[in-house]
Amino acid sequence: MKNREIQELTDVELQERLQVAQEELVRMKLNHSISPLDNPLRLRDQRRSIARMLTEQRKRELNK
Repeated sequence: MKNREIQELTDVELQERLQVAQEELVRMKLNHSISPLDNPLRLRDQRRSIARMLTEQRKRELNK
């Protein structure tokens, strides 16, 4: 998910997407430990997306 897309989300949507992304990362890690993923770089991309969402969430908290 790109920064522009994250900035356009409302607070509620951002929270929901963050929760879904974190659950998906856990699922992907579990699947990867059992049998390798086709594209293991998806784990890195997912972690970075989560970090972007957390950064945007924190930025909004500080602006309030």
